[in-house]
Amino acid sequence: MKLITEKFEKLGRPKQVRIIHAALKEFAAKGFEQASTNQIVKHAQIGKGMLFYYFTNKQELYQYLADYSLDLIMNEYLQHIDQTQPDFIERMKQAVRVKMSAFTENPYVFNFLGTILLAKETHLPQKLERRIQELQEIGNKIIYDGIDLTFFRDDVDVDKAFQLLRWSIEGYQNELITQLSGKKLSEMDMEPYWEEFYDYLDVLKTSFYKKQGG
Repeated sequence: MKLITEKFEKLGRPKQVRIIHAALKEFAAKGFEQASTNQIVKHAQIGKGMLFYYFTNKQELYQYLADYSLDLIMNEYLQHIDQTQPDFIERMKQAVRVKMSAFTENPYVFNFLGTILLAKETHLPQKLERRIQELQEIGNKIIYDGIDLTFFRDDVDVDKAFQLLRWSIEGYQNELITQLSGKKLSEMDMEPYWEEFYDYLDVLKTSFYKKQGG
């Protein structure tokens, strides 16, 4: 994989991006078995010989994309979440904004990784499967470590509250992504959407948190 990466990195950035985006989109839409390298080269606007110069076969390309996507999730998403925020809802609020920003720039990466996790693809070497597991563990630590449980009401089951809050927040996030699908998010005024999101979070705080000063 290292030799593949080094060889591919020597290619001009515009062509790299076209190949990566075309391949991510194709695999995300169709999965490994049904994905077509003919469609990838068509949308990347390159010859098939060029694709197979950099990647011996479809499986090598797929594995490269998995590695690429995991790096991006770590560097552009997880590492930007403020772990010093002790309020769980506030940390999740910030995490969603960071994720939406990363998604705006790299929508096919998130869709591609989603298909891997949901379909449990079997075309990844053990090394990459371990990386996925490690990334999930790191993500859980970033979301949960250092949370101040005293924010929650004494009569609330905190573990169940965590799960309900995550379902609620991630559900809104997924609905937002669906609503905005196909639109140029970088050119949109997102503040009305965030204001609506914060209104929902205030309801969640009222349901699960102690009253301020209580």
